Amino acid sequence: QVHVAESGGGLVQPGGSLRLSCAASGSRASDAALAWYRQPPGKQREWIASLMTSGAGDYADPVKGRFTISRDDAKNTLYLQMNSLKFEDTAVYYCKAVVRTKGWNHTSYWGQGTQVTVSS
Repeated sequence: QVHVAESGGGLVQPGGSLRLSCAASGSRASDAALAWYRQPPGKQREWIASLMTSGAGDYADPVKGRFTISRDDAKNTLYLQMNSLKFEDTAVYYCKAVVRTKGWNHTSYWGQGTQVTVSS
C-alpha cells in the first residue's frame, strides 16, 4: 500500500550539510505518517525525527537544532535537512511510513535506506 524510497545520502566533511528525501507512493501514501530513523555502524536503529499534526517537527536530542524535517504533501515526499554534520551522524538513514488500518491497528513500511558518511 505504501512504497518508500530514500535518496540524497553521501560522503560529507564535518560541519557540512546534506538533504535527504523520502518519496512515498502507493494507494495509502497520501495519508501515511512519515518519520526518519538511522542506524549507526554496529548499533541499533533509532528514531531521529517526526512531524506532528501541527506541522512542527519533533526531534531526538542528538539532532535538535541541526536537523529539520519537512513534508511536501503534494509530492508525497519527506525531507530531512541536515546541517552542522558530525562524525557521530554517520549512519544508514531510513524513512518509515505508518498507515492506520481497521480497528486502530497500524502497518509500517520501510525504505531501503541511504548511507550518510561524515568524515574528514
